[in-house]
Amino acid sequence: MSRCLTILFLVVTFAIRPTASAANTIQFDFCGEPVSFDFDRSIIPDAPALSDEAAITAFYQHLNPKAYDPVVNALLSYKDRFKPDDWLFYQLVRKTAQQISPKSGDYHRYTVYKWYLLSRLGYDARLAVSGNYILFYIYCAENIYNIPYRMVNGKQYVCLNYHDYGNNIDFQKHVFTLIDLPVAGANNVFSYKITHLPEFRPTDYTVKDLYFNYNASDYHFKVKLNNQIQTLFVNYPVVDYALYLNIPLSKETYYSLIPLLKKSLKGLSVKSGVDYLMRFTRYAFMFEPDTEVFGGEKRLSPEQTLLYDQSDCDDRVALFYCLVKEIYDLPMIVVTYPKHVTIGVQFKWPVGKPIVYNGNKYSICEPTPQKEDLMIGETLPELKKVPYEVAYAYTPQKK
Repeated sequence: MSRCLTILFLVVTFAIRPTASAANTIQFDFCGEPVSFDFDRSIIPDAPALSDEAAITAFYQHLNPKAYDPVVNALLSYKDRFKPDDWLFYQLVRKTAQQISPKSGDYHRYTVYKWYLLSRLGYDARLAVSGNYILFYIYCAENIYNIPYRMVNGKQYVCLNYHDYGNNIDFQKHVFTLIDLPVAGANNVFSYKITHLPEFRPTDYTVKDLYFNYNASDYHFKVKLNNQIQTLFVNYPVVDYALYLNIPLSKETYYSLIPLLKKSLKGLSVKSGVDYLMRFTRYAFMFEPDTEVFGGEKRLSPEQTLLYDQSDCDDRVALFYCLVKEIYDLPMIVVTYPKHVTIGVQFKWPVGKPIVYNGNKYSICEPTPQKEDLMIGETLPELKKVPYEVAYAYTPQKK
């Protein structure tokens, strides 16, 4: 049977399914805010397996845009009100698709609905299939490191659902076909940049006790943390340092930690204060490589580092960077070695042997626990002759 006849057969198959006139109200919570819309689940076709181009094309052609307007309008209303960044907005789209067509019931249909909703919302998204695999791509111009991508007409599309296959597909064995499903107005580029987190309910937070010792004095902090952060970022990929270092703390976490740190630092010089923050980051958490905790490389945001009991050098750099930026707002550089990442801070007068970058001198502040108790300005002995790169430089904005 030709492809056209196959599509015609599938469209007829979808069309003969009876529909109901009464709409059902779907309601759920997203980051402490109620989301609701009217949707008649009976219009969802009992489709054959959406595992090839013909079946997916026929399914798409059967969708009545007007029937999905309430869903799209509810999502746009949330976006207009709370202005979530693209990654967080996508988490809402995922949850919405789950309400319409649960992932466990039909993974392919669930994935097609995610694609359809994002496309209706203006994002340039694509689907590709190979056998029983269906991959979902989004147009993104940023550097993304641990998920597949493909180039289409000079534009980079990164895969949003690779994790659903255990981050393990043999692309030599499975050749994917990109499905051409044009959606009017779907031209927006997707960004992994996070500028703000949702205003979670205070009751969503629990208290985590953090202890560390500085200059023979014990310090105890009760930090408010929200496990929803883990859920929102569980599939967030490895991105450039400029993106993940600058993911802010949520409001409750910020105000449970930063003011107390400022109080503890009162009366200390800037150098002594940075030393305090360096040792807090170094000793208030256990060290564990990402390969042991997550099974692969993962860069935790500052708040994720506070949430998890174990973290590695990338994660500690993020937290230390956040604390120094929020409290002292000093220039900093991220220094990467083949097997280690650390950070340098620019003081009025450098400490130890500084790293010179763009004419400025930065003193190494090692936020990860090592065999020896490194002071500000001291580098790991085994790294002194190892080549390094400056992966990111932060310059405070003039006020």
